[in-house]
Order: sequence, then C-alpha cells, then structure tokens
Amino acid sequence: MSALKNWIPAAVAALTLCALPGCSEKGPTGAPVVKVNGTTITKPELDRAVKTLLAQNRVSQTLPPEQMKKAADAALEQLTSAELLYQEGKKLEIKNLDQMVDQQYQKNRAAFPSKEEYEKALKATGMTEAEVRESMRKEIVVNYFVDKQFSAKATCSDQEARKFYDDNKAKLFQKGERLQASHILVSVDQKGSAEEKNKARAKAEALLKRVQKGEDFAAVAKAESTCPSRVKGGELGIFGKGQMTPPFEQAAFALKPGQISKVVETEFGYHIIKLQERIAPSTDRFEDVKFQIVQYLKMEQTRKAVAAFLTELRHKAKIEKV
Repeated sequence: MSALKNWIPAAVAALTLCALPGCSEKGPTGAPVVKVNGTTITKPELDRAVKTLLAQNRVSQTLPPEQMKKAADAALEQLTSAELLYQEGKKLEIKNLDQMVDQQYQKNRAAFPSKEEYEKALKATGMTEAEVRESMRKEIVVNYFVDKQFSAKATCSDQEARKFYDDNKAKLFQKGERLQASHILVSVDQKGSAEEKNKARAKAEALLKRVQKGEDFAAVAKAESTCPSRVKGGELGIFGKGQMTPPFEQAAFALKPGQISKVVETEFGYHIIKLQERIAPSTDRFEDVKFQIVQYLKMEQTRKAVAAFLTELRHKAKIEKV
C-alpha cells in the first residue's frame, strides 16, 4: 500500500467537522461560549470537543496552558464551522432522517458488549442519550450537505492523477526497506520510581529467557504483553524507518529474520522484538495506486471548496462570543 493511505484519513478528518460533539437544537445547557446565528455553543460542548480533538491527535498527556488554549480555539473553530454547515444542510430535505439517526445510534450501541459498558462509555463522554442522538443527526445532515453540494461535483482526470503520481513518486510511492515484526512490551511509567523500572525490566528479562528457550513468542505476547498488539500475538505489521521510536527502530533493523532482540528500553517501557521478515525497497506502480490518488485529489478538491464556502458563510453570519 502507498504512503498516500496516510494522507486520505487526514483529508476525511478535515471534512467531518461534526465528529466533534456540538450544539443541540433541543436547548443549550451550561455556560454559553459563542452564538452562531442565534444558536448557542456552550462550555460543556466545547470541553467535549477539545477532549475529542486531543484524542484524534493522540495527545494523552496534559498540555501547557498556552497549547490548551490553542486546542480550545481550534475546537471552537470546528464547532462554529459545523454549526454553519448544519444550518445550511437543514435547508435540504433528507428522507428518513429519523430512521438514519436511529440506525446509526443502534449500530454504535451494538459495538459495546453490554448495556453496562455502553452506559459507562456514555457517562465518560458527559453526554445524555438525547445529546448523542442529536450529535448524530447533525453529522448526518452535514455529511449529506457536503456530499450533495461539493463531493458529488469533485472531478479528477487521468492526466491529473498521473501528474500527482509523477510529482510525488519519491515522497509517497517509493518505499525503502521495511520490516515485519512482533514484540512483547512490559509497560512502565517514565516518571515512575527506580524500583518500578527495575521491576519492569526484570520481568522483561524473564520473558526474554522464556522465548529464548523455545517458548512460542506469540503465546507469550498474548499472555504477558501490555501492548494492544498482544491480541495478535504481538504482531506489529509492516513498518519502515521513521515509523517507530528510535531505540526500537535501531534494534529491529539490526535483526535478521527469525532473530529475537535483547530487552530494548523506550519511553513506553521494555520491549522484546522478533523479526519475521525484511522487505526489499520497492516503488508502487501507477496502476496500483491510481484509485487512491483519485480519491485523495477529489477529497482535497472538496475540502478546499468547503473551506471557501465556510469563509463566505462566516462573512454573512452573526457570530457572537459571550
């Protein structure tokens, strides 16, 4: 697969403004932050949006006040844009909208193994069931509006796709040597005590001895690893240089197929790495990535059209900070 697959989700994320839980037509609760043509966005809604935005960008630690303010400003900008698009989208007729909202809600709820797990997750969001449904309604309306008014009109010729391929061949479509590997991780907090770190390292060393003596690596990973990859026996898939933290990368690329590393320390804890395969450098053929290129270019065209449309809406809108 081409490196372009990493660009496409970014383009999609730029379009799905309503993925951030936003304002409800059923009456705002909480301190108002901004009014968009009379519709209020509240502080709780902004707080949820900031939390979602940080999660989307994989930010887990607490940010300094200055960066948190930037995150809040970005979230408020997205909530405002989503509300403007929603107000436009409501002008279009969507058949069976209530049914679509209910289907989406039931689908999301079915993803949880039990009613208790669902209610726990709902409580963690700080939203009521009605607010979740309203957020889904808003997302459906906005996506429908964007699809009808912009996505459906996006085009990309074969010549444009080929030019993009030629212009970006070295950056996106030429792949250096890659590895397929598994690992076992013993996590430890980098701010933990020396005793905690020593205990974690000792456990990793003990696990290393077990696999060196012939115990099945995947079985040990499933039983002992603290990485989510444990469900797949520690499988990390295929990765190239620059995709892993430096100590992990250095140790992995030094291995031969079938070899197991010594214990490797990173900011995540202590790893034991097993290399399955080294994959030689290669270049994607245009024919194999043409569909992805066309998809990406159409999304970019749509994103720019939506951005231009939002600029027009903002000039006409009454946006009041309160």
